[in-house]
Amino acid sequence: MKVLVINCGSSSLKYQLFDMENEQVMVKGLVERIGIPGSVLTHRPGNEKHVFETQIPDHKKAITLVLEAIIHPEYGVLQSMSEITAIGHRVVHGSEDYAFSVLLTDDVMEVIKKNIELAPLHNPPNIMGIEACQYLMPTVPQVCVFDTAFHQTMPPKAYLYGIPYEYYEKYKIRKYGFHGTSHQYVSQRAAALLGQPRNELKIITCHLGNGSSISAVKGGQCIDTTMGFTPLEGLMMGTRSGDLDPTVVTFLMEKEGWSCAEANNFLNKQCGVLGLSGVSSDFRDLESAAQEGNQRAQLALDRFAYGVKKFIGAYTAVLNGVDALVFTAGLGENSASMRGEICQGLDYLGIEIDAEKNKVRGQEAFISTVASKTKVLVIPTNEELMIARDTYEIVNREK
Repeated sequence: MKVLVINCGSSSLKYQLFDMENEQVMVKGLVERIGIPGSVLTHRPGNEKHVFETQIPDHKKAITLVLEAIIHPEYGVLQSMSEITAIGHRVVHGSEDYAFSVLLTDDVMEVIKKNIELAPLHNPPNIMGIEACQYLMPTVPQVCVFDTAFHQTMPPKAYLYGIPYEYYEKYKIRKYGFHGTSHQYVSQRAAALLGQPRNELKIITCHLGNGSSISAVKGGQCIDTTMGFTPLEGLMMGTRSGDLDPTVVTFLMEKEGWSCAEANNFLNKQCGVLGLSGVSSDFRDLESAAQEGNQRAQLALDRFAYGVKKFIGAYTAVLNGVDALVFTAGLGENSASMRGEICQGLDYLGIEIDAEKNKVRGQEAFISTVASKTKVLVIPTNEELMIARDTYEIVNREK
């Protein structure tokens, strides 16, 4: 069974084709600058790399080019599109409507459209990708895998805000959480590496990158997570402010004369480590600048590590202990210095890092000492494989 995984952004499209007999990636690629001059498709079958610069006005054209590349006689991996058994789509927001992945139907599409107001930047391009696939491959079953689904096991005491309950009832204002597919994958993988049943483990998963979130996973289910009604809540990130006193927003709006849209853009695009450091939203740039003596870059790194450490402590309390701490995503997988800084001083939780083991980058590893009561792991996330697995399972179930 061949499963094509599609992840659409507003001007980009990532794809991977899986052979589900062995869960191997047959080909993967990226379409960039959709609808913008300078569009490009980067197609990677195996260790090869093929780059095509062409005009790509919309997502339908992007997916057409992807499919043509997949079946191309020279650099393709399939004989025809008919070999694609199913398509799995990343969809950011399922609200309370979906706590699991679902087979696409007209009713499901209506719910995704209804939830545009909760994810105005993400659900529309997700919909464009789905509609393009429906047009090009109308008989191929499609599955929607929601970023928010894994977090739907949170109890009300974790997801409700301290505002009148009527606004939850009226507008569904609550914590939803994001990066759910990543947190689900690495928590499952951690259990496998530990050789223990998921339902017996207390795991804290740290998805750290330009967008960052932490989840408390008990018995295989999320019981709390840092991102909230939107991805703005929680940790300070690349360009997002993270948690702050809400009055800061109204104060700045009044002082600067901002509209709601301008304030929203400020908090999402101009804050975080970019705003604090004045250097970059890329943690690699910050680490280089800090090594050269830039104090604000170092301050931004310290503030980020401090925030992660606080949530690890809080979630250990919520879980009533922790068996494993997992680092994933770009920063979590690759920055030994950040992992070391976060874990420093957590020995009271039984967390001890082995400096030599911690030198690992981008691969699965235990980085805790032999004596460490809490195991610390680096696990590269694989959201695409998680989407492919859900798609495979659902399509087979529907047969």
